[in-house]
Amino acid sequence: MAFDELDRRIVAALVEDGRATYAEIGARVGLSAPAVKRRVDRLRVSGAVTGFSATVDPGILGWTTEAYVELFCRGRTSPSDIAALGKYPEVAGAATITGEADALLHIRAADVRHFEQVVERIGAEPFVVRTRSVIVLSRLVSRAGVLPPNSRVPGD
Repeated sequence: MAFDELDRRIVAALVEDGRATYAEIGARVGLSAPAVKRRVDRLRVSGAVTGFSATVDPGILGWTTEAYVELFCRGRTSPSDIAALGKYPEVAGAATITGEADALLHIRAADVRHFEQVVERIGAEPFVVRTRSVIVLSRLVSRAGVLPPNSRVPGD
């Protein structure tokens, strides 16, 4: 699917306010509401837009500790084994990475004690050899689901 400048602007509008009406988005990008709906439908069918959700502040919900945990795994641990750590509600994200560690987990917990318990549970998984953790002191920049400004889009 070709992803053009209008699509990029529509996606940016949806990321900024997922509850915006097609008419509001259309006014912002210079299209009619029906034209925006057709494009959003096409973006959803193509998988470029995977859904709509609320953005919440984990701290206000009681998850005040944020950390990153490097996983060092046994021999032939598969990415699906690592992805299965999503069973823990505290795991906000997981990725295989380059470097010494095999994977990086993004963890959210209520406090340091809770974080310690999560790391102990993860460390007890049969494929985990060891972990190395860093706790976030202050989140300075946070972006999710938006294309960087002035970026080239695929197909251009």
